Amino acid sequence: MFARGFKTWCEDLAARLRSDLELLSIAPLEPTRLAEFLDVTLWTPGDVAGLDADLQRRLVTDHSANWSAISLRDGNRWLVVYNPSHSTARTASNVMHELAHILLEHRPRRMFIAPTGLALRTHDRDQEDEASWLSGCLLLPRAALIHVLKSRISSARACTLYSVSNDLLRFRMNATGVNLQLKRAASKA
Repeated sequence: MFARGFKTWCEDLAARLRSDLELLSIAPLEPTRLAEFLDVTLWTPGDVAGLDADLQRRLVTDHSANWSAISLRDGNRWLVVYNPSHSTARTASNVMHELAHILLEHRPRRMFIAPTGLALRTHDRDQEDEASWLSGCLLLPRAALIHVLKSRISSARACTLYSVSNDLLRFRMNATGVNLQLKRAASKA
């Protein structure tokens, strides 16, 4: 599925970024802080100049379930427009996913101009999978997962602490193998 070494590279990048931001390896990384560090502007539809007020309203009400976030390039700067009507955990995941596309230097498969005048882009499945994996590492790096388990932090508390959903926490625990790793270590002790 991923190129050899990709998962390790993602974990290493998550650790490097925390170090660059002077955070502990187990510290939560807020998407807003990473966006600022990367010089990426974060907007909601309400921040988009010239976007019809009724369309702004419909994007976060009637059509809220149809979109999460999108990254756009404005000259030399990146912009992420995200849906503010989603939960805190989903918003963090949505924004981090778009930041992952930027960090991975993904190029769109197709660019088009929406009726609103915004330039939009699409990605292929491999790029979406890579961005999903990296965003998971950025939000919940392996070191943090091990810390949560060793410290016996409840799932609910971990989700609040790292601004993630229980589904993402469970996925990362299982996909990284830390659950199994710590169970085996405990049985040998």
